[in-house]
Amino acid sequence: MRYIIYSLAILFIFTSCGDESPIPNPTLPILVIEDLEIEEGNTDQIISYSVRLEGQISTNVVVEYTILEKTASRLDDYEGSQGQLVFAEGETEKTIEFLIVGDILEENNESFEILLLNPINATFNKNRATVTILNDDDGSLIIPTEGYVTPTSYSGYSLVWSDEFDQSVLNEDNWTHEIGNGNSGWGNNELQYYKADNTYFVLDDYMIIEARQELESGFNYTSSRIVSQGKQEFKYGRIDIRAATPRGRGLWPALWMLGKNFNTSGWPSCGEIDIMEVIGHQTNIVHGTVHYGADFSQHDFTGASRITPSGNTFDSAFHVFSLIWEEDLIQILVDDVLYVEIDPSDLNGQPWPFNNEFFFIMNVAVGGNWPGNPDINTVFPQRMIVDYVRVFQ
Repeated sequence: MRYIIYSLAILFIFTSCGDESPIPNPTLPILVIEDLEIEEGNTDQIISYSVRLEGQISTNVVVEYTILEKTASRLDDYEGSQGQLVFAEGETEKTIEFLIVGDILEENNESFEILLLNPINATFNKNRATVTILNDDDGSLIIPTEGYVTPTSYSGYSLVWSDEFDQSVLNEDNWTHEIGNGNSGWGNNELQYYKADNTYFVLDDYMIIEARQELESGFNYTSSRIVSQGKQEFKYGRIDIRAATPRGRGLWPALWMLGKNFNTSGWPSCGEIDIMEVIGHQTNIVHGTVHYGADFSQHDFTGASRITPSGNTFDSAFHVFSLIWEEDLIQILVDDVLYVEIDPSDLNGQPWPFNNEFFFIMNVAVGGNWPGNPDINTVFPQRMIVDYVRVFQ
């Protein structure tokens, strides 16, 4: 439910009217508002906020209202509206509806303000009330219960490999941990140190890659990065990966692939296929991209982005990130919606490296040139939750 449109005229009125509440006129009925505290919760909730009218009225009472940001952020923490309340004779209570955005992030208490203005046939006890959103998260892991699911079979395809992550440890027949900070923060000045401890499994059905704020080998953050290089490598087919992403500025989860010849040809000539990238302060946008170039000096990329096709962001529900890959054709989908399609004509004369075998990489980066570094509002730990990866040919 997204229903906020703020007019510049109203904004001008309430930003220029000062902070002091008006002096009540004892001959008029009084509009009463009170401060309110609300527990945030893990899911969105609609709140009906009460505005009371005390005293006798013989004609309609009208008052305008709007909602102002304080420490809480519009859209990220709450959604509200501006409007007008009309009390007819005999009515003593009206409600203002707003939405509190629930999440599982541990954060500080935050607040916004309800402002009453331009009363007709009434006065105020006060015209500003503070609504405080009380954090009720403790950083514990919560697995989303909603999301998109893809089938275990497709007409014309056979399932040739999958990892359903239905085990208690990483399957070393499929994956290897990459450890450390790479060269120059994996070429992006990233801040995390990758280690194996940050990968774990829950409920015999999900793999967790967890980014933490902790000191390790001179770095202030840790995370994990797993690769299927030399173990599970493929050319062509349909690939489905079901996952939920972390949230917070400076977080960068990715599900991607590199050419098998990476160690000999180098990057970007080996080719890179980014099936999913989401940056943590824009959890409603997914990026699908391919990288290529005869050598590093000629690096180029082509791709597109898509806003989540449902009401759930990529951190609040599972989504399926897919690659349909044929000779001279790459298509990238989210929840079966195609939003990237690339063939050799899109590479501006550069070699097409995508007719070779590729291996998988799954990781959560922290900071770097893209997407930028965490700020004081980024809460740790943060997690990418992976349900399955499946390859059909």
